[in-house]
Amino acid sequence: MNTDTLLIKVEQAKYLNDYKIQLTFSDGLSGVVDLQDEIWGEVFEPLKDVNYFKNFTKDRWTIGWDCGADFAPEFLHELTLKQNEKAHNSC
Repeated sequence: MNTDTLLIKVEQAKYLNDYKIQLTFSDGLSGVVDLQDEIWGEVFEPLKDVNYFKNFTKDRWTIGWDCGADFAPEFLHELTLKQNEKAHNSC
């Protein structure tokens, strides 16, 4: 099976602070993702309140909020890779 066709799922998610969440994915990738710059558009408006943002839930595939907002697990995976690389390169 081609690894590109494997479905990515969020396995664990833990709120840290501000708009940062520690994520672990089904392929073993883990890291801190900062979603502050990703909160735009009508459905994400309630997430601008950090007290609302931190009350996400994890379903079978990803994280979401009761307002209907969620992020695709593939998007979160890609963002985690980019932010991990950026953090590593700044050391």
